[in-house]
Amino acid sequence: MAPSAQAGLLNSFIAAIQASLSVLLVIFYGAAAAKLKLLDSSSSKSISKICVRMFLPALLLTQIGSELHSGSAHRYLIILIWAFICHFISFLIGIAAHFFLGMPDWITAAIMFNNTTSYPLLLVQSLDQTGILKDLVITDETTRQAIERAKSYFLVFATVSSCLTFAIGPRLIDSEHAPDPPSDKEEIGEDEEDDEENGRNDADDEMSPTDQSPLLFSRGRNASVASVSFFPSRRVSVTPAITYDRRPSVIARKKWIKLGDRTKWWLLFLFDFLNAPLLGAVLGAVIGLVPAFHVAFFSDTQDGGIFTAWLTESFKAIGSLFVPLPVVVAGVSLYMSTQKIKNEGASQSTGTPWSTTLFVLVVRFAIWPVISIGVVYLLAKKTDSLGVDPMLWFTMMLMPT
Repeated sequence: MAPSAQAGLLNSFIAAIQASLSVLLVIFYGAAAAKLKLLDSSSSKSISKICVRMFLPALLLTQIGSELHSGSAHRYLIILIWAFICHFISFLIGIAAHFFLGMPDWITAAIMFNNTTSYPLLLVQSLDQTGILKDLVITDETTRQAIERAKSYFLVFATVSSCLTFAIGPRLIDSEHAPDPPSDKEEIGEDEEDDEENGRNDADDEMSPTDQSPLLFSRGRNASVASVSFFPSRRVSVTPAITYDRRPSVIARKKWIKLGDRTKWWLLFLFDFLNAPLLGAVLGAVIGLVPAFHVAFFSDTQDGGIFTAWLTESFKAIGSLFVPLPVVVAGVSLYMSTQKIKNEGASQSTGTPWSTTLFVLVVRFAIWPVISIGVVYLLAKKTDSLGVDPMLWFTMMLMPT
């Protein structure tokens, strides 16, 4: 290997270590906040919820809206196609591991879905500070502009992943291990009435995914096995209790009962795709692709940007909070979980099998990087399908990992 190549590889390695340490330190700060009792599980859950419901949609709207236009739309189409291809391949790997290697059914979700959106955004910001990404800028734009474009690429991929996580993830659970449908008495019990009187609604928590939500969350006591699993091991009819309304009206309940099982399944499936980040991404795409909206939201005030100085800036301000906060919350969650294990004792704590954990790590951090780097390199070198944006190539290599 030539000396210049060795120096370039060494510089890249050092930059990667520095960027990773930056992310790990932010996680450590979250753990320190939990240890000092500045944050706890309840507060971190609230932070995570507002991050996904408010801060992430604002970030998606501003990032995608500012970067997406008629000249760049093809690059975002490439990201969408790449997102579905990556998730489909991960799905096949997970299903094969479950059926042929006898691993737990959740192995598919663990391989298929990222558990956070903010990590790559924080990582790419840190890499920008090392200066290693300047080689990916081939035009007269600044590195900061290229980084903002990279963030928009990651966010589009993350939006697809988020929608698939909460629509497909629960249905990857084998129905043999899912809870039985509730009885009519269980549907609205005294404990539920007490919860609602106190202003607490379990359905709101379960159906509002956050960056720290379980990948395979429960639909609550109103969910039927047949409505969840893609691979049911037993046949259970879809009951009228399958609804996201904790106390459905009589009319809505009668209409629901009249629907066929397949219709109910598809309605629930499509409903699961609707979430706040998707709304922010769609609004950002509309604003970006409609020239009049793009000017109004992102041009200078003197050039017709009537919303730029106040509305767009406010969205950018709260959107920027999304990048570090979920990483801090991750530190809180890690600390609280370790404390829980200590309090319960090692005998009561449960963990994943080592073979399953190793399989997930190898797929995510060894197999997928080889696949993504190889595919993107060949497409960029042999064809013109990926265009001439090296930042697009770089982000596509990282996305499946």
